[in-house]
Amino acid sequence: MQAIVAADRNWGIGNKNRLLVSIPSDMKFFREKTTGKVIVMGRKTLESFPGGKPLKNRVNIVLTGNREYTVKDAVVVHTEEELKEELKKYKEDIFVVGGESVYRMLLPLCSTVYVTKIDRVFEADTFFPNLDEKKEWKMTEEGEEQTCFDLEFRFTKYEQQK
Repeated sequence: MQAIVAADRNWGIGNKNRLLVSIPSDMKFFREKTTGKVIVMGRKTLESFPGGKPLKNRVNIVLTGNREYTVKDAVVVHTEEELKEELKKYKEDIFVVGGESVYRMLLPLCSTVYVTKIDRVFEADTFFPNLDEKKEWKMTEEGEEQTCFDLEFRFTKYEQQK
């Protein structure tokens, strides 16, 4: 399992159920990594997508505690155990795409995390665990600094050290 996230200097990832910023090349990177794959998210993350709808050309798995919740074109699970059972059905790459609680729950099961590091601090109310402070995670790739609008960012890859 892998995770993919865009985070600011403080590992902030969202505010008021929205991304902190939309960077076209980051969106393209996300599409390239996840198209044709299984993506796992919480209900609020799904609802933050355009139209609140599952992403096309992917298997969308949504974790929610609300047993009444249903959504067209997605698999809905209600517990971590149900999620793990559901994931056994898929041989494809599985990507965790948010939000904070789903990242925290599944990070120990991930081998790789793709982090778009944005060199700015935004007002954030949701955060990704700081991988630089976790001894079991090591940055194994760091792309060149890029600029979009007035934002500097870079694509990085972390791998869990077993």
